[in-house]
Amino acid sequence: MEIRNIAIIAHVDHGKTALTDAILKQTGASPEGTSMDSNAIELERGITIYAKNAAVEYKGTKINIVDTPGHADFGSEVERVLRSIDSVLLVVDAQEGPMPQTRFVLKKSLELGLKPIVVLNKIDKPAANPARSEEQVLELFLELGASDEQSDFPVIYSIGREGIAIKNLDDERKDLTPLLDLILEKVPAANANADANAPLMLQPFNLAYDNFMGRLAVGRIYAGTVRPNQQVFIKKPDGETRAGRTTKIFTFKGLERVEATEAVAGDIALIAGLPDIYIGETVTTDESAAPLPAIAVDEPTIALNFLVNNSPFAGKEGKYVTSRQIRDRLMKELEVNVGLKVDFGSAELFRVSGRGELHIAVLIENMRREGYELQVSQPQVIIREENGVKLEPFEEVIIDTPSEFQGAIIEKLGARAFVLQNLTQHGNTVRLTMVGPTRGLLGYKNMFIIDTKGEGILSSRVLGFQPYAGEIKKRQVGSMISMATGKALGYALWYLQDRGQLYIKPATEVYEGMVIGNTAKGEEMLANPTKGKNQSNVRSSGMDEALTLVPIFDLTIERGMEIMSDDEYLEITPKSVRLRKQFLSENDRSKARR
Repeated sequence: MEIRNIAIIAHVDHGKTALTDAILKQTGASPEGTSMDSNAIELERGITIYAKNAAVEYKGTKINIVDTPGHADFGSEVERVLRSIDSVLLVVDAQEGPMPQTRFVLKKSLELGLKPIVVLNKIDKPAANPARSEEQVLELFLELGASDEQSDFPVIYSIGREGIAIKNLDDERKDLTPLLDLILEKVPAANANADANAPLMLQPFNLAYDNFMGRLAVGRIYAGTVRPNQQVFIKKPDGETRAGRTTKIFTFKGLERVEATEAVAGDIALIAGLPDIYIGETVTTDESAAPLPAIAVDEPTIALNFLVNNSPFAGKEGKYVTSRQIRDRLMKELEVNVGLKVDFGSAELFRVSGRGELHIAVLIENMRREGYELQVSQPQVIIREENGVKLEPFEEVIIDTPSEFQGAIIEKLGARAFVLQNLTQHGNTVRLTMVGPTRGLLGYKNMFIIDTKGEGILSSRVLGFQPYAGEIKKRQVGSMISMATGKALGYALWYLQDRGQLYIKPATEVYEGMVIGNTAKGEEMLANPTKGKNQSNVRSSGMDEALTLVPIFDLTIERGMEIMSDDEYLEITPKSVRLRKQFLSENDRSKARR
């Protein structure tokens, strides 16, 4: 059977997963209603976080499909996938056109010499303009230095959600057959010139974990055949070799993994039995073979500390609270999360580095759902030195917003060392392209939502390390700190809400040193949220005017990481997210300041 290997790449929310789901449904590989996004956080956020494999059969050909994340924080997932496939479907929203992440994933695939098939998706949107989007995609190809052959890309139009693809805009809209036919026509067969009898050459591009079988490697077989219980050699990119033995082999059918007696050259398979296998290593049966070219993974850009929760409410909600349990969980995460780095230097504190706030927030969210309790410090960008020059990560930000908000955005980002590169107007909407340090973006997203009244779209991509941009003053608000332990009362909060924004509701348990809100004037303020109303000889304490409380600023992990200052911790338990001072009593804080 012929094999075709493709990846679906796009900017976040341009419809990769919907298109993959429609292909699976049409080919009968999975029942109606199943989706590639299976993780609970993926379903809630409506984004893909982990690259996933599926396989369908069409006209006697097996098509392996890899659905990749569209968010910049998970870019390392995309890069590895592109190495193991033969063509990409570049999905572009026919209304929005190419976005920052489109550029990032396309650049990687063009560098590897792949010839993309462009899918202009969502052509049923009221403001869709397929001709303009196609023009922008061509400009992007030329700008990224595509060869003549790559620039002559086939285009197909689709409505992924409805499972429709057409070659020309006036064709009859039936199903995805035109797209599947185009894949068979344009994507080279993976096993056309691969020798199934040669020594095995396999390279993992992803890792999975199974509680019974341990670490699993998802890899592309470049030559030979892999079988269960086979003696193999694992080579690092530098040539260092160790021996191992496979135990089980799985291939993909629909979304399921199916145990197989063998997997041949050209296919994508899942291998169990190699506990220390890592991405980019070469698995071979020939000890003298040269390793396959290494797969590079992007460097982390931000770092923060994970600590044991030592607040007065520690251990009340979590099941796993000790430093050993947190260490074991981070070790397990490193098995599969390649963009993550952890320094286990200290027994009480682990330095965790990742690709962005979302990357780390998803890890923390997964941990709290599993019953872990921990504290994290304020995220800081990673600054490094080369030839005596201080470097920090820079990002390109593309913002689509109604034009009346552009002034506020340019002013706020300008103060955070961002420089406007380009401004284009379409009707009432402007697209701003700005470049600046990642530091300036930390803590900005929330402000952006308020400034654009929720109508703006902000997306960014890391450009790499550039010279340090100098001091940035970001925090305009101070902290409102509880000076008492107990239950917060509506009466006390009613008085406090005029001084700033509250993070807690009435009846919330608070402790001394917990941050219960912010102050508009910018200085720290001690408050007692547990203070009740005293009764006098004129009236009882329960008699008075009605209290109307303003809606609170609800703390989530990401919001907490954005608004916390450098002398605070974010306390995360399975049920609560609290902000607190590192030193809980005023006495300890003034000692620390001295």
